[in-house]
Amino acid sequence: METLRNELTRVLGPDRVSDRAIDRHALAHDASHYLLVPDLVVRPSDQAQVAAVMAACHRAGTPLTFRAAGTSLSGQAVTDTVLVDVRRHFRGVEVLDDGHRVRVRPGTTVGMVNAHLAPYRRRLGPDPASEAACTVGGVVANNSSGMQCGTEANTYATLESLVLVLPSGTVVDTGASDADASLRAAEPELHTGLLRLRDRVRGNPESVATVRRLFAMKNTMGYGVNAYLDHDDPVQILARLMIGSEGTLGFVSSATFRTVPVRSQVATGLLVFDDVVTATGTVPRLVEAGTATAELLDAASLRVSALDPACPQLIRDLDVVDHAALLVEWQADDPAELADAVDRAGRLLTDLPVSTPYRLTRETAERAGLWRVRKGLYSAVAGARPSGTNALLEDVVVTVDRLGDTIMALTGLFDRHDYPESVIFGHARDGNVHFLLNERFEDPASLERYEAFTEDMVDLVLSEGGSLKAEHGTGRIMAPFVRRQYGDELYAVMWETKRLIDPRGLLNPGSVLSDDPTSYLLHLKTAPEVEEEVDRCVECGFCEPVCPSRDLTTTPRQRIVARREMRAAQLRGDEALAAELAEQYEYDGTQTCAVDGMCLTVCPVQINTGDLTRRLRAESSGPVGEVAWRGAAQVWGAGTLAASAALTVAERVPRLAEAATDVARRVLPHEQVPRYDRRLPGGGPRRGSGAETAARAVGADGRRTATTAVHFAPCVGTMFGAAGDGGDPGAGAERSLRLLADRAGAVLVDPPGLGGLCCGTPWKSKGRTSGYAAMMRRVLPALWEATDHGRLPVVCEASSCAEGLVQMIGRDPDRPMHVVDATRWVAEHLLDRLPVTAPVGPVVVHPTCSGVHLGSTDALVAVARHVSDDVTVPLAWGCCGFAGDRGMLHPELTASATAPEAAEVDRRPYAAYVSDNRTCEIGMSRATGRPYQHVLEVLVAATG
Repeated sequence: METLRNELTRVLGPDRVSDRAIDRHALAHDASHYLLVPDLVVRPSDQAQVAAVMAACHRAGTPLTFRAAGTSLSGQAVTDTVLVDVRRHFRGVEVLDDGHRVRVRPGTTVGMVNAHLAPYRRRLGPDPASEAACTVGGVVANNSSGMQCGTEANTYATLESLVLVLPSGTVVDTGASDADASLRAAEPELHTGLLRLRDRVRGNPESVATVRRLFAMKNTMGYGVNAYLDHDDPVQILARLMIGSEGTLGFVSSATFRTVPVRSQVATGLLVFDDVVTATGTVPRLVEAGTATAELLDAASLRVSALDPACPQLIRDLDVVDHAALLVEWQADDPAELADAVDRAGRLLTDLPVSTPYRLTRETAERAGLWRVRKGLYSAVAGARPSGTNALLEDVVVTVDRLGDTIMALTGLFDRHDYPESVIFGHARDGNVHFLLNERFEDPASLERYEAFTEDMVDLVLSEGGSLKAEHGTGRIMAPFVRRQYGDELYAVMWETKRLIDPRGLLNPGSVLSDDPTSYLLHLKTAPEVEEEVDRCVECGFCEPVCPSRDLTTTPRQRIVARREMRAAQLRGDEALAAELAEQYEYDGTQTCAVDGMCLTVCPVQINTGDLTRRLRAESSGPVGEVAWRGAAQVWGAGTLAASAALTVAERVPRLAEAATDVARRVLPHEQVPRYDRRLPGGGPRRGSGAETAARAVGADGRRTATTAVHFAPCVGTMFGAAGDGGDPGAGAERSLRLLADRAGAVLVDPPGLGGLCCGTPWKSKGRTSGYAAMMRRVLPALWEATDHGRLPVVCEASSCAEGLVQMIGRDPDRPMHVVDATRWVAEHLLDRLPVTAPVGPVVVHPTCSGVHLGSTDALVAVARHVSDDVTVPLAWGCCGFAGDRGMLHPELTASATAPEAAEVDRRPYAAYVSDNRTCEIGMSRATGRPYQHVLEVLVAATG
């Protein structure tokens, strides 16, 4: 392996090859219940480098496995040799033919592709529930489908062409006009072999019948040998064999798809039946009535759903016995067409044997509530599983007419093998259901139970004429059962296909095909108990696309699995590995975590990895630092003015300031010394006086004016000056907010002692608990007094500080107060009183992570649209990673986090670049070289 590592380092560069413990162990985990630790992690940057990696591994005789998002559930993305990460450097979308076609690189998420297609009212056909996290590379590798696409719009049906790299290094563009001739010239044996296998399958009536029967359903079991029947030319057969091949036949460097239309008008309803057989028996009628979906929830699913306080009343009121439900939906392009479709459906379904009355709703909130039930099942069950267990989500498919009986039999298997908490749900329209169970693999008795259950489940599904894998891919979990599903002849065809394309068997061995009947019981994960956040994680990877450090160090999932790996090493006595992981985790896991909480917004089990990081920082902070930060809370006003003065001086001698901090950072830890950057602004002004505004808050009759709020001007406005001219009366968010309030006839009241108050975020993010408590003891009484005991809202123009106040106030239930981001307050209370006199040209908006948590992003965009009719929110926007002072302690974090958004912003000029948080504005100004400012500053200029 050392020789191979050296060769790959020479070809790719040292930053593209890693054998560090934290890299290997963090990427060892995917969403499946399998675990193999790679010897090397490589990150090629382009197609040529992928070919070079494959060639080097070929010469060394070393297997390799491709990995993108790692959301697959069947063990397709794990290896103990070379893991090739093709997520980081393989992103990109090219919309073609007004959205009717799209060309995509494999590291791009399905959600991002659909965001590019949204203006054209088109989307990809495959619609997996993991679309926000799963990548197109995985979609192709697994022949993904989803809730609506069935087999008519899945990956196989909508793929137009591929550019792929074969194990030999040959690059094939299957969309080229001479693609087949080129394949014949470059790979004559492969070309001839594909023709031979095509004729072999077509010449065997039993094979033809089996293929037609199994691929009439959703089916991702084994290789897509239906390609031998569906296409004549070897290059097109090869392209379709790649779909669902799980990276065992080659690397797909780009894929071109035909897209499907997005219907703008939707009506959704929940049909409840007495039992699952009755429910599934109605599916053919529902399909005839035009339903786009028929999502099944069994009795256990309904009982779990009812525990959610936000569950629709229909389910909460249901006394579940053997009930089952179907979530159905009708779609159309305009209201009249939808009304007609719903009317026709109603006539067809008048005598439906439902247990309770149903209605189809077009209301967004009601529809969201219904879909919350369906999409929340995984989190509800997996999140509540006992610590130390793994959640297994499996999927099978049978014909719709056999679905009810199959589900009843599956439920019986759960009882027989003692899996009492299992649930069944899925895509009844396709005969495809998922079942979820919890297992503890380190226990021999539990492993025997799992083996016995699997054997019985395989027998059941195959006896019903179904497929053991509908949409999750064969992977390792079902590889030993491919032969049993297809028979000896087609199994032999699959093995010959593998050997023809990958003669040495180096691509992802153990996935798709396995001659070892027990291989699915090998390399199973265990889940040692570590911390509360860690123990709840199901390693799905949904958090990764929103993490600002994803392309620099680690993601939330990787932080969590690194903690698990440390604990596992300790339990088996491998103290050297535990120590190595702990040392590397300090930077990769703790220092470069932005603690922005964006992971919480997408996590199905509601984990905020920032909470874990803050706790780890608190544990390692030490008594000296704790005392210092507690003291800072007592003199915060003077401290902010000193910081402001220091930045003002540094702005005048930037080279000296940069040199001084660089020297200090070479001597002291980076966590202690921020790096000065000449792109930082000078210091800002002292925060406003409360006495004057307090007096103006009371009218002549002694009563408060109609629009009055307590203004908690953030200290960040004192530390960092405005982006614009300091002499401009509207420069700076604080002055802008006050000016806008005056123009609109509103009144802002400062809390007493404002200059020494803070939202507490600097202490909270660093884990300085005693300093945070000291600041809280100063802030809450001041706000309680200023708000007239909670009667007035608290307004703050820095979204991160507003979020900090919300969290601080939430710690004291005896003093309830309402905090609102100033942008939202202006949008809701002042905007209609602020006529635009100088419209602004194109505006680009950078939302903030705090705005997402506060629910104020729409208000930010609304204010921008008030002053401009050309407003853009970049599709690639995300947390900037500045995170208070992270952007100065670790500027590489902000540079990495902002790179995708900055590249998108750079594609066109804008008249204004706006956000609603000063440090985020600084981070984006650094990244783009453009002057980002608070949206309220732009509003002041446009309404003057």
